[in-house]
Amino acid sequence: MKTTRVLTISTFLICFILLVGCGKDDPQIEQKSPPVVALIMKSLANEFFVSMAAAARQHQRDHSTDYELIVNGTKDESDLTQQVALIEQMIARGVDIIVLAPADSRALIPAVKRALSQGIVVVNIDNKLDTDLLEQSGLAVPFIGPDNREGARLAGDHLANVLDTGSLVAIIGGITTAFNAQQRQRGFQDAMDTAGMEIVSIQAADWDQARASTVSAALLSEYPDLKAMLCSNDNMAIGALAAIRQAGKSGDIRVVGFDNIGATGELLKNGELLATVDQFGDRLAIFGIEYALQILAGAEHPGDRKTPVKLVTASDL
Repeated sequence: MKTTRVLTISTFLICFILLVGCGKDDPQIEQKSPPVVALIMKSLANEFFVSMAAAARQHQRDHSTDYELIVNGTKDESDLTQQVALIEQMIARGVDIIVLAPADSRALIPAVKRALSQGIVVVNIDNKLDTDLLEQSGLAVPFIGPDNREGARLAGDHLANVLDTGSLVAIIGGITTAFNAQQRQRGFQDAMDTAGMEIVSIQAADWDQARASTVSAALLSEYPDLKAMLCSNDNMAIGALAAIRQAGKSGDIRVVGFDNIGATGELLKNGELLATVDQFGDRLAIFGIEYALQILAGAEHPGDRKTPVKLVTASDL
């Protein structure tokens, strides 16, 4: 009786071990979790990034078996410390992919290098990381985004068509170390120089609406004959328009922006805002996520990808 019992237990253990072993070797039994994508953006107080986040979340819901999504953003667009901390948190969490819209084109590169060293796929969207510094660091990070200079040139050319040659204009720019801010400024300058306008001032308002309003008020005081303001994003254009209203100059000074956020629709319709540029921000994160998933799946490193820009005026609404 005792011998039979020992044989029964032994037989059970052998069968159990064999079953476990077979399960490990059978690829059909092994279940692999979907990759985790971290979307790290700039300020979620900016409608541009709010719409970007919403579109990314919807895309993930539509592809829920393909990947998981973590969405992060900073308090304001100049908070480099927080954005670096977000990258470090995602490294520690062990995500597979980081899709990054960097607040600064150079300062984020050391954190990006740490992510890459952990085998994380990094794709850069919206604001391009500094090409020279990436090369010096031995890093290859694909950029998915628009030609900001081209987009700003579209807005500048449209503005030039409604101004007299030699008109006084000012440029209100974003964070000076950001590649997209630099490119938009150059695009505005290209258009104004070609049209023979006089750029009397170039001021940085760091993408911030309140700061742009303050800068614009000072410009209106210093240059009473100013005819136009070219703003590197719509938040700053809204701030400029507030200063123009406060100065009692509505209709006298033309304003263009960049991003085509929802708040500009009514301003375009009533003529306060002359034009903005749509860079299809709601699609940028999706482009980046899809690109990164291709790389993670073993596709050849695809390099940069240019996304579209489009001039938007009242006639487009």
